[in-house]
Amino acid sequence: MSDFAHRQPVLIGAGQITQREADPRQALSPLGLMAAAARRAFESARLGSAALGSVDQVAVVDCMSWRVPNAPRALAAELGLHPAQEVQSSVGGNSPQRLVNEAARAIVEGRVRLALLAGAEAMRTRARARRAGLDLGWPGQTDVPAAPLSGDPRPGSTPQEIAHGLFLPVQVYPLLENAIRARRGETIVAHRERLADLCASFSRVAAGHEHAWFREARDARRIATIDADNRMIGFPYPKLMNAIMEVDQGAAVLVTSLATARELGVSDDDCVHLLAGADAHDEWFVCERAALDRSPAIAEIGRAVLEASGVGLDAIELIDLYSCFPSVVQMAREALGLAEDDTRPHTVTGGLAAFGGAGNNYSMHAIATVFERLRAGDAAFGLVTALGWYATKHSIGIYGREPGGAYAPADDATVQARVDAVPPALVAADGAGAATVETYSVMHDRTGAPERGVAFCRLADGQRVIATIEGGPAVLASFEESEGVGRRGEVRRKGELGAFV
Repeated sequence: MSDFAHRQPVLIGAGQITQREADPRQALSPLGLMAAAARRAFESARLGSAALGSVDQVAVVDCMSWRVPNAPRALAAELGLHPAQEVQSSVGGNSPQRLVNEAARAIVEGRVRLALLAGAEAMRTRARARRAGLDLGWPGQTDVPAAPLSGDPRPGSTPQEIAHGLFLPVQVYPLLENAIRARRGETIVAHRERLADLCASFSRVAAGHEHAWFREARDARRIATIDADNRMIGFPYPKLMNAIMEVDQGAAVLVTSLATARELGVSDDDCVHLLAGADAHDEWFVCERAALDRSPAIAEIGRAVLEASGVGLDAIELIDLYSCFPSVVQMAREALGLAEDDTRPHTVTGGLAAFGGAGNNYSMHAIATVFERLRAGDAAFGLVTALGWYATKHSIGIYGREPGGAYAPADDATVQARVDAVPPALVAADGAGAATVETYSVMHDRTGAPERGVAFCRLADGQRVIATIEGGPAVLASFEESEGVGRRGEVRRKGELGAFV
């Protein structure tokens, strides 16, 4: 058999599951969802039970709703597998595509024969059980060594960011969005309407996906209208623009070489080829990024995978841009060179606000969907972007119905070096004095009332400083009624915190 076939990574199966069981006591656990998705992946690959012995790597995406030291071992035991390698990802929505890229590299280098990659969340069931005071009895682990970790485990926020209330995605991504609006020179009303149109286009895709959490095509006016059912979360994002985390979903894929696929009896027509993959991260902490409205890392890994695959962006019919919040869709679109009026849908699932944001595992659903559609002949090429933390960690894969040239993994170190060549912003941890707002956000309580504001400001010497927005509800409301970027004031120190007045 040719060396090309041994060095060509392919996906041979994929499975997805969305659970809507109302009774938490009857619902599958995250392990159960992973196992169900994995069994569907084996079924889609048309592999018999004898082929299970060929699985020599089980990799599991970090699970937020079920914390155990070695989820791959638990999944393998549930499925009756005996892999030589166990892998568990670090926190981050980039993990599914990163695991695919890592598996492909290991396959090419002869270290892995057949890899099962899986992940799941049961946040909805866990939340319902907590509200009802139920103990679900999900399986735990004792005296089990932790699985080897894939990915960078560093925390996503600095102590200074945390002190100012910036440690959750709903608190951080609005900072990026308001920076994008200010650069574009849009009014707040026009900006919200544009974002609503974008989210509506994603929901139309979700309406046609059998595994989407919300299978309805939302009207843009509904998404833009702030009311009790669509309260403001973190300005400028009302609820319907936020990733929905309270879902029960699982997905899995099988990755191997073309040669092994043939040995296992999988026809070439049932294989989907990974043509290129790359990973990189932007400046790790948001407050240290030179630009808050762009992603150098997406631009660099996008360039790397397009060059490595030999596929032009115009030829890729299936695109899934990670979409926890509209800001990252816009940043990815710009970084990849997608025109704003490009008519191709920018999601294959419907995105995290409509399809469902299954913790770190959302992109496994995107990869599975691209696999299913490519194998069905719907398109020739697909592209998936994935990210973790606050548009921090990035991963991209390009998939093809047919093989391209010999697979050559991207040189991630060289790509990262190009990203790192962008000098970081200088942050004054205890800076004070005359300042100009660079970007900001206003967080709201569960009634929809403005609760607190935070801003990134530039001091006269150009250094950046983080500050709370002082002045009470009237001042916070003013930042939502008219542009706050560019406002001049003063940063004063209040203990460890800066305060913009």
